[in-house]
Amino acid sequence: MIKVGIVEDNNALRGSLTKLINSHENMACVLSVNSLMHIIGDLVNAMPNIILMDIGLPNISGIEGVKLVKLNFPEIQILMFTVFEDEDKIFDAIRNGASGYLLKKTPPEEIIAAIIELNSGGAPMTASIARKVIQSFQQPPTAAQPDYSLTAREKEILYGLVEGLSYKKIAEKYFLSISTIRTHICNIYAKLHVNSKSQAVAKVLQKPGL
Repeated sequence: MIKVGIVEDNNALRGSLTKLINSHENMACVLSVNSLMHIIGDLVNAMPNIILMDIGLPNISGIEGVKLVKLNFPEIQILMFTVFEDEDKIFDAIRNGASGYLLKKTPPEEIIAAIIELNSGGAPMTASIARKVIQSFQQPPTAAQPDYSLTAREKEILYGLVEGLSYKKIAEKYFLSISTIRTHICNIYAKLHVNSKSQAVAKVLQKPGL
């Protein structure tokens, strides 16, 4: 059972999302709030696996909320669910620890698929958002970047993470076993001096020539 939390100040939308999640046999909405004002206490009581979080929230923004949640509950995965498509907000959310980014116009069935994908180790993104992310690291660097000595295969796997692919999909794409992918990812983390998928993706966004 995937336990899902929702942080959304639009009451009608929040209600619709709650019904959508509870209608799936393998999901349950365990938290539904309209702000982040009491989020630490809320999460202690509910402990969701995944949070759908808006960016344009009152008092504490969703971007600040990502940082707050990940600082206190690093195991909780956060899926941004917002109307914002501009690069600054996308990258700020990912750098702060978000593992996925969906637009509110995403169809219901794709929201469910994204939650399942995120729970399985993927990093789901709306297609237009994924294009912005990929374009950001395809741009030539403006200044000298540190050499992390990633192999060609490690770069392929790292970019697979940026594209939102799960370990299984990366393994299928390159005809490798999942255990081999995990070994490569451990090496990537060590070379980039990071400890998680979201940190690795954030480093790519910060250093596009990597």
